[in-house]
Amino acid sequence: MDREFWQARWATGQIGFHQDRVNPYLQRHWSKLALPSATRVLVPLCGKSLDLLWLAEQGYRVLGVELAQRAVEDFFAEQRLQPQVSQQGDFEVYRAGAIELWCGDFFALQAEHLLGCTALYDRAALIALPAEMRVRYVAHLGAILAPGSSGLLVTLDYAQAQMDGPPFAVADAEVRRLLAGGWQLQLLEECDVLDENRRFRERGLQGLDERVYRLVRR
Repeated sequence: MDREFWQARWATGQIGFHQDRVNPYLQRHWSKLALPSATRVLVPLCGKSLDLLWLAEQGYRVLGVELAQRAVEDFFAEQRLQPQVSQQGDFEVYRAGAIELWCGDFFALQAEHLLGCTALYDRAALIALPAEMRVRYVAHLGAILAPGSSGLLVTLDYAQAQMDGPPFAVADAEVRRLLAGGWQLQLLEECDVLDENRRFRERGLQGLDERVYRLVRR
């Protein structure tokens, strides 16, 4: 993971990937996981996403992981939350209510950090990583999440030659190849979203699909 790249993006405000609303796929499909109240939910590469707040408001405990300290600090400031800050190994951990954000390298996260964590929400992690790191990311998820864990994965797909990532194109075939060994996979929704994404049209894309998957760890 290129620490300098992401730190620079946050420092200069180049955060077009940040959504100023709760993700509609999360709202539509999260209930399909049928998770008990107070389940701990892992949100990798979470930024300052409003999805964190929505999950907490539904009664879940949220563990977000984010490399950029600016993103973590902005989240709590913008939500008018006063976090308690502590050190947990390589991570600086910010906690307020049901939300804890771990500031550090996702790949330093260990299974012992995720006690009681049996859910995953990935809207921006897999698509933020180049191909070779996507393989490592999925392997790491498998190493730290217990069997039976479930979650939602949101991906983007487009002709990679038409635009440099991130976000990177992750085709359905790649998702299935990456997850086949360790996860049960169900495609919940597929949408052509190019018309509603002007910044991607301006970068030359001629097609843009979003897909939402339900995952269950084998």
